[in-house]
Amino acid sequence: MKKYIIMLMLMVSILAACTNDDAIDGSAAAEGEDIPEGGDFIVSTGTDAVSLDPHGSNDLYSDQVRNTIYEGLLKLDENMDIVPLLAEDYEQVDELTWRFSLRDDVVFHDGSGFDAEVVKTNLERVTDPAVASARLNIFEMIDEVNVIDDYTVEIVTEYPFSPFLNHLTHNGGGMISKEVIGEDYENALESAGYEITAAEYYDLRESGEEEYSDIADDISNHIGEVVEMNPTGTNYAAFASRLPGEETVIERFDDYWGEPMSLDTVTFKIITETNSRIADLETGNSHMIMGYEGSHLSQIEQSDVMEPYTLYNMAVQYIGFNTEREPLDDKRVRQAISHLVDRQEIIDGIYSGSGRLPKGIVTSNLLGYDDSLEGYPYDVERAKELIEEAGYEDGFEISILTNDDDERINVAVYLQEALEEINVKASVEQLEWGAFLEKAGQGEHDIFIQGAPNATGDPDQMLWDVFHSSMKGQQGNRTFFDNENFDQLLQEGREATSNEEREEIYKEAQAILEEEAPMIYFRETESMNAYREEVEGLYIDSFNRPDFRNVTISE
Repeated sequence: MKKYIIMLMLMVSILAACTNDDAIDGSAAAEGEDIPEGGDFIVSTGTDAVSLDPHGSNDLYSDQVRNTIYEGLLKLDENMDIVPLLAEDYEQVDELTWRFSLRDDVVFHDGSGFDAEVVKTNLERVTDPAVASARLNIFEMIDEVNVIDDYTVEIVTEYPFSPFLNHLTHNGGGMISKEVIGEDYENALESAGYEITAAEYYDLRESGEEEYSDIADDISNHIGEVVEMNPTGTNYAAFASRLPGEETVIERFDDYWGEPMSLDTVTFKIITETNSRIADLETGNSHMIMGYEGSHLSQIEQSDVMEPYTLYNMAVQYIGFNTEREPLDDKRVRQAISHLVDRQEIIDGIYSGSGRLPKGIVTSNLLGYDDSLEGYPYDVERAKELIEEAGYEDGFEISILTNDDDERINVAVYLQEALEEINVKASVEQLEWGAFLEKAGQGEHDIFIQGAPNATGDPDQMLWDVFHSSMKGQQGNRTFFDNENFDQLLQEGREATSNEEREEIYKEAQAILEEEAPMIYFRETESMNAYREEVEGLYIDSFNRPDFRNVTISE
């Protein structure tokens, strides 16, 4: 099984991962240099955003664009500390109630104001069954949103929820213009044949009328259409235009409550092939690229015009099993396949040494990280023993699903070859990103290859989203893992009040995952980005989301 990796290692040079410190702190500009402001910045990426609605799809590529358009009440700073954003201040009133004092100088890109009613409207939209938000789990603990006055809002949770503030930093908490939300509901109601206003729909929802549920079901296919066409937030950049599959353009918002962006526009250009992206950067047709294989790192490092910008982004890449489909519903089969994967070989041979071995899905910088986890070491003989115990020594056929990412495709081919050791014949199917998410979310797969980012800086979001039984399908649990004890532990972790107690709970939960083996965690992700030498002030956060507000382009 090693011949595939050996071939790759002969084709690429093995390089240690590196990080450009100047790029990370945005201090690449020479001190005192007079750099002109403005300009049109082009960033090339291999995958298009799926949705520009912050309550829409739950994927990184969409968030990289949405993070420039929308803002939430709170955010995580460079040290992963929670700090105010659209909220100026906050306090916990009791174990269920949080009070937020809001900024009074914020306007949306459409000129409408930001206030407590906007917060209420947004949080009620993301939790509305009609929206069927992929981010619902981030906010489903909210029981009430109460407007105290124009710039004070209280949020009441259904039960004590320890990571609540972290959840409010999530991109799904991005605030949409109340006017746009109203237009979105009006459009959905009209499209579904209802002659009621958005305000009347809100009243039905508030009063708990039975009629509301029927209407919510009927309008669900139309909710989000207006938001997708007119994504309107409060951040430093406003939506300008979009050609799906080609480009999305944002532009400076001059009335931003903070310091406006220096650039005139930023264009997210889709170039699916890595070599073409790098060529686009080298020739100056792009100012920045996001995503390339580790084998290209030396080319970028040795260039006179390109600079690498790499970082660990609190994400884990994995091979996932659909635990509801035979024969993967037998944990011995999953354990056997886990023993066939030499994870270090994948990192060295496919990722050219970029990334590091994870202990589990909770990364080392998060509460609950467990260094004692052992996983399943590469052991072909043990794999054969387990597959025989499960009664599949004669093998079976299976499919491996991946998106159109070159390295993930290579991982799929590696696994395809490895499975031959236990007489398993595997086929590989690759789809573009949106189609991949849809198929895996519907459970139309056996094995799949994906990544799990942590978007809140708390282990709850990683473990709950990816493994809790309530999250099966498009919500994030694409292994369709279902374990009552595990679910109970996660609920206890949400309600526990001390970090010490939560840490022990999450370690116990991860022990269940290790035994049940719904995934093979093969790489803690190192994001590979690069930019032109004339680009100054670029910052990419710990979630691999670029911040363009201080970017300038020198001549």
